[in-house]
Amino acid sequence: MSTAIMMERITETSPRLKARIAGVLYLLTILTGVFAQMYVSGRLVVEGDAAATAANILTHKSWFQLGFTVYLVEMACQIAMTALFYDLLKPAGRSVSLVAAFLGLAGCVIKTLGRLFYLAPLFILGGAHYLSVFSLDQLQALALLFLKVNDHGAGIALAFFGFYALLKGYLIVRSTFLPRILGVLSVLAGLGLLTFLSPTLGPHLFPYVAALGLLGAAPQILWLLVFGVNEQRWKEQASAAGEWRSPRASTIDSINR
Repeated sequence: MSTAIMMERITETSPRLKARIAGVLYLLTILTGVFAQMYVSGRLVVEGDAAATAANILTHKSWFQLGFTVYLVEMACQIAMTALFYDLLKPAGRSVSLVAAFLGLAGCVIKTLGRLFYLAPLFILGGAHYLSVFSLDQLQALALLFLKVNDHGAGIALAFFGFYALLKGYLIVRSTFLPRILGVLSVLAGLGLLTFLSPTLGPHLFPYVAALGLLGAAPQILWLLVFGVNEQRWKEQASAAGEWRSPRASTIDSINR
């Protein structure tokens, strides 16, 4: 089977199935992010106490490493979810959907690179000979500093996700195959995430921003998992936008070629 035919069959995959897969990935993104942030970082990193944080990391080294792995799984799920949403929302506006996807992927890249700072304390506290020029207090302070840089890197990514959520919400409102209320909630969540354009305001308001984000995400996930999209309306809007042709028409074109 040629690559062109394989790509064509992927493109012709039911939009309802794509939507449900996107819902699963959306749910996994949230669950993995919450687990790594709250149950790993939240338990090992002691705010303002470098010595206690270093002791926790060294005592629970494998748990800390698991947090890094889960963070990467989170990003893998979010990248795949972003790609699927781009394809699903193209009928509502191809150019806007493309811009939204690039903004979302930019946030994923920034957040993934930022996780290098999360991993850095394992090397700083690893007892390597070349680090003997630093005192223990200095090494512990450096480890906590890198963890703070990791948090701020994630904050920068959240600002990009805010722009992504705004555009995604706009596309959902314009679409005929998803409830408009889901788009409105996405826009509200995006506005909340844009507080991370400020390095101080976003972290200060994080509990409220997180609650607003979950308010927007939970109905979307539930709808996607249970209903997917209205397939008939999706095809009608995609056909009107020139984004979809029936499998029969594609097959005829392939034969003619």
